[in-house]
Amino acid sequence: MAIIVRLDRVMADRKISLNELADKVGMSNVNLSNLKTGKMKGIRFETMESICSVLECQPGDLFEFVK
Repeated sequence: MAIIVRLDRVMADRKISLNELADKVGMSNVNLSNLKTGKMKGIRFETMESICSVLECQPGDLFEFVK
């Protein structure tokens, strides 16, 4: 089982760069990059809320469960 992070797809759809999203969300580029590549073990709801607000998406748009 795996949770796949689809942040890169949503960012591409919204035509927003990693640097721009990091600035708007208030995260470092490194942490946001780690999230985007699936290297993070977890994410705070506050962070997810900020990302969804900036990208105008739902949490389900950012993550996919694969068996």
